[in-house]
Amino acid sequence: MSETQARPAASETHYTPRRPQATGWVGYVVFAGVMLMMLGGFQAIQGLVAIFRDDYYLVTRNGLLLTMDFTAWGWTHLIIGLIAVGTGIGVLVGQTWARVTGIIIAVLSALANIAFLPAYPIWSTIVIALDVLAIYALAVHGREVQY
Repeated sequence: MSETQARPAASETHYTPRRPQATGWVGYVVFAGVMLMMLGGFQAIQGLVAIFRDDYYLVTRNGLLLTMDFTAWGWTHLIIGLIAVGTGIGVLVGQTWARVTGIIIAVLSALANIAFLPAYPIWSTIVIALDVLAIYALAVHGREVQY
């Protein structure tokens, strides 16, 4: 066999782009997806409680940052929660739209919980901290879950 026969022709070679190596941050992105689903479930439960039991929370609606009825707060939490659950599923599948939506939902969730802080301070603080972790994981390392 001659040297020209052993080598493929230039037209037969194909360029395969190299994918960046996935790092340990993939676990944090999966964590963010699971957190979005879990926080969405918690937000939905918190919303349902506010819708059906106005007397559950210890502060009056005048003590909140924004003076709204607890039913309105309940619907806000319920809607954010349901969107967060769907977005968390999208993040786990590796969808770009889910990463962007996840960051937006986590920001809205943190803002809603800041306003809800007087009614449920410990729980709202925990949710805000988890929202910040989810935002970081999705913004900085979100692309790695696709690989």
